[in-house]
Amino acid sequence: GAEGSTLMSYFSKNQIQALKPKITFSTLRDLQCPVLQSHDLQGKPEESCSTEELFEWLGAVLNQVSLDNKSSSFLSTYCCPEPNTVVEKAFLCTVTGFIIPEKIIQLLEQLCCYFGEPKLAYWLTLTVHGFADSPVSWRESEHGFHKGGENLYNFVIFRNLDYWLQMAVGAHDDCPP
Repeated sequence: GAEGSTLMSYFSKNQIQALKPKITFSTLRDLQCPVLQSHDLQGKPEESCSTEELFEWLGAVLNQVSLDNKSSSFLSTYCCPEPNTVVEKAFLCTVTGFIIPEKIIQLLEQLCCYFGEPKLAYWLTLTVHGFADSPVSWRESEHGFHKGGENLYNFVIFRNLDYWLQMAVGAHDDCPP
């Protein structure tokens, strides 16, 4: 009756607002980036960085950790892996909210437009995080929060449309096959 309609109007006003993804953009200037070769996942000394090195670097960039290895820094003495190159301008876009797989595919397709003319980007990444305290993970398993609640995957897409897919889950979680 009346209670039901009052509840519905409350949720339609407040909940739907909360479900709208929040989008933030930032420009990173003179960013040190690892040199990557799509065919070389392990990396080669003086030629390219490995997938693990990229993943670690990406974590530092997304968390806005300085990459200059200053001994006076209490937060981090991390530095960009070798070999690396300085990119004058890199764009970072963060979308926060509940995002369905179809939208992620759409985002990937739109990102690949960066490889059109003029060909400025050599590679780009799309990282998808599940909530740390999400009740589910992949397959039929519950998501084990334990220490960090890791629950993410990362696409690295190259100009020739080769790609890497990296996944990270907690030690007690199932991973897709």
